[in-house]
Amino acid sequence: MIFAGGKLFPDAELNSVLGDLEAEIVQTLSGPPLEAETVLNALDALGRELDSGALDALIAQYAPPGALEELERVRPQISRASLEARLALELGGLSGPRPFGRAEVRPLGVLLHVAPGNMAGLPAFTAVEGLLTGNLNLVKLPHGDRGLTLAVFQKLTELEPKLAPYLYAFGLSSKHHGAIQALAALADGIVTWGGDGAVSGMRRLAPPGCKLIEWGHRLSFAYLSGWEDLDLSGLAEHVVRTGGLLCSSCQVIFLNTELLSVAERFCKQFLPVLEKAAAEQYKLPGQAAQGALYAREAALEQIVDRSGSGDLVFSGRCCSLTLRRDRELELSHLHGNVLVKRLPREDILPVLRRQRGRLQTAGLLCPGPEREKLAGLLARGGVTRITGPAGMSSALPCEAHDGEHPLRRYMRVVDMEKIF
Repeated sequence: MIFAGGKLFPDAELNSVLGDLEAEIVQTLSGPPLEAETVLNALDALGRELDSGALDALIAQYAPPGALEELERVRPQISRASLEARLALELGGLSGPRPFGRAEVRPLGVLLHVAPGNMAGLPAFTAVEGLLTGNLNLVKLPHGDRGLTLAVFQKLTELEPKLAPYLYAFGLSSKHHGAIQALAALADGIVTWGGDGAVSGMRRLAPPGCKLIEWGHRLSFAYLSGWEDLDLSGLAEHVVRTGGLLCSSCQVIFLNTELLSVAERFCKQFLPVLEKAAAEQYKLPGQAAQGALYAREAALEQIVDRSGSGDLVFSGRCCSLTLRRDRELELSHLHGNVLVKRLPREDILPVLRRQRGRLQTAGLLCPGPEREKLAGLLARGGVTRITGPAGMSSALPCEAHDGEHPLRRYMRVVDMEKIF
């Protein structure tokens, strides 16, 4: 389906919509600018409907299981107060008087969002950031979008018709290369989410002068030091709840030790905690089966692909830990199955630097006196978020995104000389 001008169109109308798009963009940009207050009012109204439960049926229809619970966790970050704070923090000080006259912050113009499918609601959220900065937004929907983004766009434009000319969505697959290229040719900026292949593909499509805004895949991990008397339940709940699917998901649990015996002791201590978290999270038979399947896959990989490596697999009910001998940060198996590795603090920098540019969150668990020094090492190693293990995937108020403020990237500064 296609969303354009506040209406839904069948995919058969793609060529017609694309043919009219340049003229519609010019008409919209020629009119009054989209004020942030207009967007905030619409989002505030949407939030009130959300809080009242009026949208529960819509979410249940279009979003995957667990979306309501996830939405409750991020709801404070999309409140009016939080969004106003973001605007002030990220865009404050960019406009104002200058020795030559004044500077004004303006939208880039047209943003093409190549949205990911690993988190429900993210295609709509990236468009909301574009709206807050006054941009016109073209969204290429991910394959896994079940209609949630279209439903959100419909609801927003019903609540505030002024948003209709600023929101477009296209359910295009990779085979629609010509259509994606046509959208890229209309954009002043391309916001691309995804792995190296997706980013490289959009670099090839971006026309000269088009700003490429990359939110690529990132790697996150937990770092534990002196954990023996610390609570590990938050880390276990995080591993199971996120399933390893997010950029902020813990892929490797690094232990501040050189000794294999200490790492084995950790695995034996942590496995029952992980099993308990899995039992509490996997309420449906299908969820439990999925976790068990990935646990079995991890065990089979050890037998078939990594025999002789010295890896140790600690299998639990619907989860597992794999203790590896190397120290590299890499992807784990999904759904409650995570890698464990030894990483003494003196080796943190060389190991993390091998993944520079790809790092995101470090979940740090250690005694209080160690925290500042370890956090400093992790920051120098290139991570952009340092949290407790339980909050690795929790949104922080006014946080940056992968070390940058997104709203600034969607704007440009116009310097205006004072002419007498």
